[in-house]
Order: sequence, then C-alpha cells, then structure tokens
Amino acid sequence: MTPLNDTRLRLLGPVGLYVFVSVFFRLELYLDLALRQLLTNAFIAITAGIFCWNLARWVVLRLQRQHPGLDNTRQRLMRLLAVFPLLVIIAWLIRHVIRFLISGTFEPYTTPVELSRNIGIQLFYQFIYIAIYEGWYIMQQWQRETIEANTLEKVSLQRQLTSLQHQVNPHFLFNSLNSLSSLINESPDQADAFLDELTAVFRYLLTASDHELVPLRDELAFIRSFGHLLQTRYANGIELEIAVKPPDESLLIPPLALHVLVENAVRYNKILPDKPLRIRIASVADQRLSVANTLQRKNLRVDTVRAGLTDLASRYQLLNQGELQIEEQADWFVVSLPLVSENRLTEVA
Repeated sequence: MTPLNDTRLRLLGPVGLYVFVSVFFRLELYLDLALRQLLTNAFIAITAGIFCWNLARWVVLRLQRQHPGLDNTRQRLMRLLAVFPLLVIIAWLIRHVIRFLISGTFEPYTTPVELSRNIGIQLFYQFIYIAIYEGWYIMQQWQRETIEANTLEKVSLQRQLTSLQHQVNPHFLFNSLNSLSSLINESPDQADAFLDELTAVFRYLLTASDHELVPLRDELAFIRSFGHLLQTRYANGIELEIAVKPPDESLLIPPLALHVLVENAVRYNKILPDKPLRIRIASVADQRLSVANTLQRKNLRVDTVRAGLTDLASRYQLLNQGELQIEEQADWFVVSLPLVSENRLTEVA
C-alpha cells in the first residue's frame, strides 16, 4: 500500500528534500557558488534524489510484500537496517557518477568535515525515504486491524446477543417444555431422551459463543440434539440428513453456523407431515460443507430472512477464511460454507 499521489510524491519529494537540505545544511556553501555551478549541483542532487527515492521505495515495498502485516514489523525493520548502509553507499556513488558524466570530474572533498557532512546528508535522505513508506504502511495496517478488530467485536457481541436470545426465547422454551410435558405421560423413556437433548442444546448455546471457531464434530453433535427436538415436535414434518466425511469433522467452523441455517429453514418454510421439510448437511469438494433445505416457503412477508446469513458471511469475511456461497435452485435452497483447517488458520494468523 503506497501513499496517495505516489507518482507526484516521487517527483516532487526529492526537490523538496533538496531545498530543505540546501537551506538548513549547505546554505553557506551554495551562496558562494556561481549560478551555473549552483544549477549544476541542483540538477545532480535532484536527479540522484529521484533515482535513490525510487530505489529505496522498491526495497521497502518488496520487504512489505515478503513480510506483510504488523506482526512482521520487527523483521522488516531489521532487514531495512541491514540494507540501509548499502543504500547510502549506492546513493553516494550515483551522485558522483552523475557528476562525472556531466563534468568529467569527481567531486573533491577538501576536509574530512565536508566528507562526513555529505555522507550524513545521504543518511538523512535514506532515512526519510524509508520512513515515508514504512511509516505509511504501519499506519495503514494499524488502522485496518483496528477497524477489523472493532467490527469483529461488534459481530461477536451481536452473536452473543443472538445466542442469549435463543437461550431465553420464550417460544422455544415453551414449545420444548410443552413437548416434554406431553412425553412424560405418553412415553417416559422418550421424555428422558428429549430432556437429555434439550440439556445438550442449552449447554452448547451457553458456551459456543465464547469461541471464534469450533470443531465441526461439536457443531454436528449440537445439530443432532437440536434436530431431535425439532423432530419430536414436528414428527414426520422434518427430515434431517447428515452425511459428513469423518476427516471433515476435525475441521473448524464458526459456532452456531449450522444452527443459523437450520433455524432459518424451519422458520421460513412450511412443515407438513405429507410434505416434510428436508434438511441435508453434507461434505462437498474443496473442504466445504453444504447445508440445503427444500423450498416450501410460508406465505408471509419476511424482511429478515437473510439477517442470519449476513451475520454469518461477515464472520467469515473478518476471519479471512473463505466466503459463503448461496444458491437458490428450483426446489432447494443451498448454502456452502468453507471449513477451516488448523494449518490454514495458523498460516493466516
């Protein structure tokens, strides 16, 4: 990432630096020069400055591509420190080569003080070149990470709020307790199994939102418990099919991601015994998971049908772990989610 108006900066920057150094470091010397010699010195200094500016810029940007981000700042600075003397030597040589090409002579240094002053000026130039591009890069990276951290925190808080709403949702709790009450009289064994699954659901809801990613096997265990509650309530009105490859179960997924998709399917589609709502969770290629449900929409105006999907897509975007793929077919609504491996997560981090 380069500064704004970088082309103009590369042309005008050396001129500004030359004027600054001339006024504050070499004014007495330049006042004693003839006009022609003064113009020659200015041409040499500005030409060399433009070349050295672009060389230093290339070095800094190359290191930024090789070692990107704030986490690698120390490594970049150490490499810039190592190459800094070489840049100063190259700048000193370029200045003398240009002078030789113009006048046929090298610039003499009558005293050690004059030599040290000239090298000091080159040190100053190189420091400014590097400080502009590396300083700008660090500032931009810091701003980007701050914005992403704030956005991720907002999404996390929203997810926790949504999770809390699910935990205390009176309709969900009332329906579950009503189903449990009926089972106690009709089938005590089934009631015990229902209570175990209900406990598992609430336990997962209480703990899942504390993590950015969870193993897919944990999310599937929760969905099986949640699906048991749904199938107990709707009987033959819901069919839940899970076909996930065992190796994929060790991969990671945002917590409650499957819950969002399954709950959306139940909320916005008709559930009928003679036309059951089918929900299918299956592994697909390229370490992705497909969550599909049959389309049999309710005759209701729904303005928030994609609210859960938008939140889920934002979480993936902030985690930088791939994107959701949403496809509406003739009879199916399909969402494909990326699965994250520990190795990929470490590489991105």
